[in-house]
Amino acid sequence: MLLLLLLCGALLVGLYFLLHQTFLKLARCKSDVKLDGKTAIVTGSNTGIGKTTALDLARRGARVILACRDKQRAEAAVQEITRESGNSQVIFMQLDLASLKSVRSFAENFLRSETRLDLLINNAGLLLGGKTEDGFGMIFGVNHLGHFLLTVLLLDRLKASGPSRVVNVASRAYKFGKLDFNCLTTHRELSLGSSDYNLFQKYGHSKLCNVLFTYELAKRLQGSKVSCFSLHPGFIKTEIGRNSRFLWNLITLPLIFLFAVDSESGAQTTLHCALQPGIEHLSGRYFDNCSPELNMEEKATDDATARKLWELSETFCGLE
Repeated sequence: MLLLLLLCGALLVGLYFLLHQTFLKLARCKSDVKLDGKTAIVTGSNTGIGKTTALDLARRGARVILACRDKQRAEAAVQEITRESGNSQVIFMQLDLASLKSVRSFAENFLRSETRLDLLINNAGLLLGGKTEDGFGMIFGVNHLGHFLLTVLLLDRLKASGPSRVVNVASRAYKFGKLDFNCLTTHRELSLGSSDYNLFQKYGHSKLCNVLFTYELAKRLQGSKVSCFSLHPGFIKTEIGRNSRFLWNLITLPLIFLFAVDSESGAQTTLHCALQPGIEHLSGRYFDNCSPELNMEEKATDDATARKLWELSETFCGLE
């Protein structure tokens, strides 16, 4: 009996290892591009995928701006990245995506102090209820609207520095998303409800916003030297669910422990979209596992929806 249990255990371990080496193993960015003289902004870069992305860019010689809300954690990340990369051009600049005032202040400070912008990596994201400073649903406000305003405010500098790129970290969760413009207009929320399941739904809606924003942005950037991409980083061990409630964590944590991969693996598609030469003609596309998605959901490439989201976002941000 003991021998049988040992054999079963060995078989399960073998199957688990095989699963990680096949279906769960992510492609890696193969670009050897150097970034000396280039400047990059990475939002949410004091932890997880963003921090790993910033470290890689710093190792390539870029001047890297860590755009983060938490000053203490960001300054600790600056020290760590500087030490590991040997690059002293790693800088923290305050950015709270839940405040449109903070986004404007960040953009003003950046444009005043920096002469160029080659990479804007909109990486920050959260899975949290509540409202932003401006009264928007927190997930919509941070995951989409704050990044939308940041990108628009920095577009002229991106164009002047071209060829340059905007990279929006979305998620395969966009497939579960939908946009209810009546709810957005009336409640400034992607949907109603505050349970953990409702929050996950809103997260999916916000990731659809990321994909549609990228799709529309690419159309508006035609003729410029700025390209843009959205992506799914993979199923990654991050801190995005750190504020979730006990029951949700009870369900998700075992899945994360068994099947999620580390942040270095999760940063690879971001880095591919930011650095891979010759993909400019794919501007506006969504990438998964370092490759463009071939069979996009129709809702993610709907011209009317993408345009309406852009126009509503302009209204919400006071850009009209």
